[in-house]
Amino acid sequence: MEFGQSKPGGPAGAGAAGGDVIKDSTTAGFKADVLDASRQVPVIVDFWAPWCGPCKQLTPVIEKVVRAFGGKVRLVKINIDEHPAIAGQLRVQSIPTVYAFVDGRPVDGFQGALPESQVKQFVERLVGDSQGADLAEAVAEANKLLDAGDVQSAAEIFAAVIKEDRENIEALAGLAKCYLKTGDLVRAEQTISLAPPDKQSHQAIASVKAAIELAKRGAAPGKVGELKAAIEANPADHQARIDLAIAYAAAGDNAAAVEELLESFRRDKAWNEQAARKQLLQFFEAWGPKDPATLEGRRRLSSLLFS
Repeated sequence: MEFGQSKPGGPAGAGAAGGDVIKDSTTAGFKADVLDASRQVPVIVDFWAPWCGPCKQLTPVIEKVVRAFGGKVRLVKINIDEHPAIAGQLRVQSIPTVYAFVDGRPVDGFQGALPESQVKQFVERLVGDSQGADLAEAVAEANKLLDAGDVQSAAEIFAAVIKEDRENIEALAGLAKCYLKTGDLVRAEQTISLAPPDKQSHQAIASVKAAIELAKRGAAPGKVGELKAAIEANPADHQARIDLAIAYAAAGDNAAAVEELLESFRRDKAWNEQAARKQLLQFFEAWGPKDPATLEGRRRLSSLLFS
């Protein structure tokens, strides 16, 4: 699946071939060529002058490296003899000086003629940081879609992020949640298993694991009525309350699940080695720290613990 949210390349320069990643610019063109364009892809600015020997060494190297990245980064060259204003504003004191811009602001730079290997590392770091920001933004958007109930769209974005970064923990957890929403526990577990061994304890992964376990333990719809009847007949039937809470959680009624467990804990804190409290903590892990039921449940549980 291709990542449909990837960013387009920046505008082509005047007199340059369409989509060319290297161009000369001016003081007047700096805003469009650098500040605006860097909101699309990182832009490297090379401040140089015709009389500068090291500039003649560095510029061809930067051009070669930038072209090798196939549009993921752009190069803008500023002749400081013809256009000194921008160099003055950025306090360029010697040339060659190179600045990297992302989202309209300078984020990195260097001075002097570096060897090709170091220039490549500079660009790799710049492009890598940009890609990471893009993926994080995509994951955040997918989570919003998932929260809004658009499971299909969320799953497509999570899958696309994983294609770009196979060890993206947040995307793996998100895709597993999508499978959980559709009741496909097998694929949810398969997705979680793709996380590296040293990341299996990550909060996002642990949360999904807990949710999978809860889904496996969830009672069938017909069983809910039986559990309610059992509790009405005997309000002190703690096991029935815990089973009913698990059924509610499996059905997505987190608030009702919390109510049953808090009531069980209120009636007998020590029952079955504090089984109600332990089940609540598992819920909180599965739902995550920002879930409203987690926040409310933790507050009320704390009150009961110290009452």
